Amino acid sequence: MSYLAKRRRAREKAGVKAAGRSPARGLPGDGEAREGIPGAALALMAALLLMLPALPAHAQQAASQRGAVERIVVHGKGLEGNLEGDSPDRHVSIYLPASYKAHPERRYPVIYFLHGFTDDDAEWYGFKKHWINLPAVIDKAAAAGETREMIVVTPDAYTRFAGSMYSNSITTGDWEDYVARELVAYVDAHFRTIPHAASRGLAGHSMGGYGTMRIGMKHPEIFSSIYLLSPCCMMPGFGGAPNPQMQAAVAAVHNMDDFAKASFFTKAMFASAAAWSPDPKNPPFFIDLPTGGEKSQAMVRDRWTANAPMAMIDQYVTNLRKLHAIGFDAGEQDPQIEASIKVLDQVLTNYGIPHGFETYQGTHISRIAERIETKMLPFFSKNLSFAGARGAGAGGR
Repeated sequence: MSYLAKRRRAREKAGVKAAGRSPARGLPGDGEAREGIPGAALALMAALLLMLPALPAHAQQAASQRGAVERIVVHGKGLEGNLEGDSPDRHVSIYLPASYKAHPERRYPVIYFLHGFTDDDAEWYGFKKHWINLPAVIDKAAAAGETREMIVVTPDAYTRFAGSMYSNSITTGDWEDYVARELVAYVDAHFRTIPHAASRGLAGHSMGGYGTMRIGMKHPEIFSSIYLLSPCCMMPGFGGAPNPQMQAAVAAVHNMDDFAKASFFTKAMFASAAAWSPDPKNPPFFIDLPTGGEKSQAMVRDRWTANAPMAMIDQYVTNLRKLHAIGFDAGEQDPQIEASIKVLDQVLTNYGIPHGFETYQGTHISRIAERIETKMLPFFSKNLSFAGARGAGAGGR
């Protein structure tokens, strides 16, 4: 008998034995074994094989719903020559929505988001480990259908003293103008924005919330809607007169090495002085601190008071009426800031200016990601104009 014949007969005998086996326990009689594998297992394997082509497609779909982040440098003419010695070439992180590259005909509203004190844009955009990742928050909101597609822009406002306060000062540079004018002009020229105030929003957290109120109420011709998350520094005398311990801590800072070792609130005193009480004749820091005699302390506090939004708000009521939408919130375990936004709520109510206002169970940072996802982004989705999203614009790529 040939080799092939012997192999054929062996296979036939094996087939007879397989056909004579009892069905596997617990399985229907027509699912008998094939090559030693129960029929139900074969069915399961077949189902899994059918699913395999769908898995990569699902993964690709999830990836396609994620936006892209670019980190660029935008020069600030008004930041040149600042006495702190900070570079006028500022990093700027930009979130581009998922459809941005795939639809070159489309244009988008823009949210300018301002980060808080001691933070920078790289931390908020995932380039450094931080307590928040803004692009991930935006992607999550988009996947849940809670927000429309928008560009989000955040400049790096970390300065020599850990924060610019988004104010104009010879010591820090003209940060207010940088955000409202130079940065907006650059983004409109280089990205596919809808270049109108109705399609621009301004928002921020903590120091960024302060900057949002300060800049937003001065520039309704640039931004139409604003949202403040736990804004700091809203009230006159927000820091109070320095106590002896704080005065001693401030007096112990003689150079930047001392500053680097200082506490958060000591650093905040220096940053506030750089923004609101600059002094070009007072090296090495070029600031006036509220730590001298009683008269000099009072003078510095008056200068700081002049920069508190609740001290200047009456002069900007007409501008506030021009804004399309105003929103703000704070955590109830952030008592000083919670109290300040309740005052803001009352002032706006007295003037008959529409606004949204909430407090919630949370600290200064504990629920900020959630508030951005569920409150801030839907706020701008509702209030910014998407008219012209498919039309010609001023420029961009």
